Amino acid sequence: MSVIISCDSKGSLENAQDLTVSEGFENPLGFYDANPTFSWKLPVSENNISQSAYHIVVASSPDLLPGNADLWDSEKQTSEQSIWISYGGKPLESRQKVYWQVKYWNQDNEASKWSETNHFELGLLNNSDWKAQWVGLDTAKDSIRGKGKVLIHKTQYLRKGFELSSDVTSARLYITSKGVFDVSINGENVSDDAMSPGFTTYDKRIETLTYDVTNLIESGQNTIGVELASGWHSGRLLWGTTPWDNTISPKVLAQLEMTMSDGSKEIIVSDDSWKGMTNGPLQFAEIYDGEIYNANMEMPDWTTNNFDDKTWTKVEVAAIDTNVKLEPKRHTSVKEKVELAPQNITNNDGAVVFDLKQNMVGVPVVNVPMKKGDTLKIRFAEMLSPDGAFYTKNYRSAHSTDYYIASKDGVIEYKPKFTFHGFRYVELSGFDTSNEPSKDWVKGLVLYSDFDDNGTFTSSHDKLNQLQSNIVWGLRGNFLDIPTDCPQRDERLGWTGDAQVFGPTSMFNADVYKFWASWLQSVREAQLEDGAIPWTVPDSRGNKIGSSGWGDVCTIIPWKIYMRTGDTSILEENFDMMQNWLKYHEKRSKDYISNMMSFSDWLQPYPENGNTRGDTSSKLIGTAFYAHSAKLTAKVAEALGKTKEQAKYEELYATVAKAFENKFFDETGKVKEVAETQTSYLLALAFDLLSEDKKANAKKFLLVKIVEADNHLRTGFLGTPLLSEVLDETGEIDLMYKLLFNETYPSWFYSINQGATTIWERWNSYSKEEGFNPMNMNSLNHYAYGAIGQWMYERIAGIAPLEAGYKVIKIAPQPNEPLTSASASLNTPYGKVSSSWEIKDGEFDLEVVIPPNTTAKVTIPVNRLGELMLNGKLFEDTNQVKLLSTTEAGFELSAKPGIYKFTSIPK
Repeated sequence: MSVIISCDSKGSLENAQDLTVSEGFENPLGFYDANPTFSWKLPVSENNISQSAYHIVVASSPDLLPGNADLWDSEKQTSEQSIWISYGGKPLESRQKVYWQVKYWNQDNEASKWSETNHFELGLLNNSDWKAQWVGLDTAKDSIRGKGKVLIHKTQYLRKGFELSSDVTSARLYITSKGVFDVSINGENVSDDAMSPGFTTYDKRIETLTYDVTNLIESGQNTIGVELASGWHSGRLLWGTTPWDNTISPKVLAQLEMTMSDGSKEIIVSDDSWKGMTNGPLQFAEIYDGEIYNANMEMPDWTTNNFDDKTWTKVEVAAIDTNVKLEPKRHTSVKEKVELAPQNITNNDGAVVFDLKQNMVGVPVVNVPMKKGDTLKIRFAEMLSPDGAFYTKNYRSAHSTDYYIASKDGVIEYKPKFTFHGFRYVELSGFDTSNEPSKDWVKGLVLYSDFDDNGTFTSSHDKLNQLQSNIVWGLRGNFLDIPTDCPQRDERLGWTGDAQVFGPTSMFNADVYKFWASWLQSVREAQLEDGAIPWTVPDSRGNKIGSSGWGDVCTIIPWKIYMRTGDTSILEENFDMMQNWLKYHEKRSKDYISNMMSFSDWLQPYPENGNTRGDTSSKLIGTAFYAHSAKLTAKVAEALGKTKEQAKYEELYATVAKAFENKFFDETGKVKEVAETQTSYLLALAFDLLSEDKKANAKKFLLVKIVEADNHLRTGFLGTPLLSEVLDETGEIDLMYKLLFNETYPSWFYSINQGATTIWERWNSYSKEEGFNPMNMNSLNHYAYGAIGQWMYERIAGIAPLEAGYKVIKIAPQPNEPLTSASASLNTPYGKVSSSWEIKDGEFDLEVVIPPNTTAKVTIPVNRLGELMLNGKLFEDTNQVKLLSTTEAGFELSAKPGIYKFTSIPK
């Protein structure tokens, strides 16, 4: 029998928990979705095995719930569904605040209490809701011209005073910018968001933010102040050929809507009554290059009523462009999520270097003694050269340096605002050298989009645990509003290939559904008329061609998200994009063999052709992904009930697969005509592109290629994620463990042995013997090879979805030397699932947690001749756990929700 948390003493069911709307928002303000879905979790209880029915009520006031819901009453619905229930009530509008509750019935038709009342408030959903205008100063006319057409704009300071005759009962600030902004009211910062509003396809959509500022507004005189910098919109981006005009001066759009104590409405908008100036303390702010802050130019209280702005100039005004959608931000803003302290400090030729012991992304906070007029120089590096010098060659043209000019003697505090850096080391120079440096001079503030951790993984092996840590820190470093390739050099762009290989692993480690859904909207917006997906999204280079394996992100990520969430809306939103991408595949193919440009198996180690794109044929790669995207699109059509489209794309998949097999494989299942690589076999096997009579031989040829590489991988960005999957499916668990635990190049542990605290761009970005890789692309924070994390969760620890959303869970750990234990936990849409195993004194213990409203198939990987114990007793079938079969692989069981401990004892 299972070990379970009991229900309350009255015997009635506890109310539903963790209520969310759409992609996991809890009580959001400024919400984007007027057609939300509702989700909840059943509390862990011996009475809750599954849900048999639910009842949702939605109202315009909490006082109307539960009995007088005026927006929607679902009535009692007989259904196990507790996630992604579509709203079916009256149309919702901008600004509307909505309240909702749910109750459920368990498997015995016992009813729960009504849940606590949750709510969401919609933002401004339409351009027509905005009465404000874009405002700002013409910083382009006197800006420094940077690379290409990019202008280096001065930071703007904008303000507006206004007077109110009565008290405010409610106030909402709706705001966005072309650039990045920070806003204060009456001297108080409105939020702790960073780099707002974020990075989108600015020629198609700009995100808006909503803030509750009720407590900041006063009766009488008030002031709103905005700092505005270039950000991604008007700053320099690699290549600098954006589809939007990034030469225009940054602008802000603000609308403050207030309800007064007498019930009347007041509105303050950005218009020509605002004033501004550029001669403030923040003289320069760029993402790649850093900031220059001159404390001599500070303007105390400039966002308060006591400031005299008579010398400020009137702003320029621009109308809202009807071709660019203004929409509430779809995912969480960037925030300061973690604080790191230096572990040691060293002197370096007159400067002081602070080592945080962790490669991170964000900004420093410095508290440093200075003399008036001196300039503090703050430099950053991911690693030091063997002689202790800063290694910044891999930043390329990104200056990545901050400067602070002191206005007085004494300790200054400074934190950059409109930039971010990738670094482990911080170097300070220009401080008052009469003071002895101390560790408390510097802190590292880690910035990333405001999501929570979603899972855990640990094991008995220190280096494997370090690999898990490196994966997590790579995620944190490259999920700063969009999924980037790297966070430190003159790039930091949304490369689609990197995203598609790491996406599944990210969802184990972090709650990033809304993050991916938002970025996929940008992918849809960036798709070209012929169906091509740009190499980077948002499209910073304006290229008109796609890359196989890169553009296929548009089919792969939606399907992977669906499998981990069970939410069909992610498929509905992206289905047209998938179909259009297949048209582009068709356009770039002849007789179903791809001619599409491709970055191929990027950064494959030891390429015989000497190319960063590796040895695997781009035609083979393109054709394989053509077939794979067709297969995924067919699966999506099936999930959406589109039978006609399903048949169409299943036929396309079969046709392309046949062409692939005939073109690139001979009758023995060996690669022909093109280079024979590990990745060529991995693509064929992982994407199921070979007939049955050739698969077995293809597996053998793959193993030969691995043996030829001295049992090491020879895979780049596209091949590496498939390596563990294929070897697992072919039963080569010993070999996969060998590859994973290799210590020498190329391997995951190689970088760890060289001191890595994040995933690197190259398998050999640095070595203690040879130093840094001489190539100019050498990011030390690049998450692509962290895709191995999916296998660590799904097979080492053993948690995977058998049905979308983990409605049915596969728990099948694969223990192997050198591990003696491993465990993982994961927050699924239905609740927390965990799997923890240990081998001790010949016994195998597996502890499992299965959340309510799911079932699990559990495999105990031991010899079938052994005895199986459940919770300390010899196993017998129960209502909760039943034996399905015994095989050479072990015991297979079905299990209902609960907490179990299985023990296998060999005879």
